[in-house]
Amino acid sequence: MSSELTKLSCEEFSSVLAAKQPVPGGGGAAAYVGALGVALGAMVGNYTSGKKRYAAYQGDIERMIATAEEIRARLVALVDADADAFYPLSQAYAIPKEDPTRADVLEAATKGALAGPLEMMRQIARAIELLEEMGEKGSRMLVSDVGCGALLCRAALESASLNVFVNTRSLADRGYATSVEAECDALLDEWCPRADAVVAQVTRCIRGGE
Repeated sequence: MSSELTKLSCEEFSSVLAAKQPVPGGGGAAAYVGALGVALGAMVGNYTSGKKRYAAYQGDIERMIATAEEIRARLVALVDADADAFYPLSQAYAIPKEDPTRADVLEAATKGALAGPLEMMRQIARAIELLEEMGEKGSRMLVSDVGCGALLCRAALESASLNVFVNTRSLADRGYATSVEAECDALLDEWCPRADAVVAQVTRCIRGGE
C-alpha cells in the first residue's frame, strides 16, 4: 500500500509523516535519516576522488563511494518496506480476539514488522564504519560532513532499535525475541560509541584541537 513513499518530495514526505495515518512512522524516518547520513559520506568521497592530495587513497575512496551508494539505496528501499510490513500487523490487530487464528497471525505479522528496522540497524552499522574510514581518508575540507553523517547515523540506529523493541516485547516466541534483542543490543553497544568517536574527532579537528 505504501510503495510510493520514496517517490515523494522532501516536503511531501514530511507532510505525510506528520499526518494522522499509520505510515510512514518512526521506522521509515529512521531509514531515511540513515540514508542521509551515509549519503554525506558518499558526497565526501565524490569530492575527494581524483584529488592529487589523496591519490594514495583513490582505490579506497572508490570502494567507499560504491559501498555508500549500496547502503543508501538499501535504506531508502527500507522506508517503503517498513511501511508495507505494518499493514499486515494492523490487519492482525483487527482480528476479533475470539478468533482462534488471531494469535498466530499476529505473531507472524509482528515478526514481519520488526524485520525492517533490524535490517536498518545492520545497514546503519555498515554506514558508521564507512564514515569512520572516510573521516581518515576523505578530504579535510569536508570533515564536518563526515561528522554530520555520523550523528545522523547514530540517531537512525537508536531510532530503528526502538522500532524493533516495541515489537519484540509482544512476541510469544520469547526465544526469538531474546535473540533479536541481543543482536540489537550488540549493535547499539558497538556502533553508538564508534559514531560518537567519529563526531568527537571531527569536532576536535574543526575547533582547532588538532
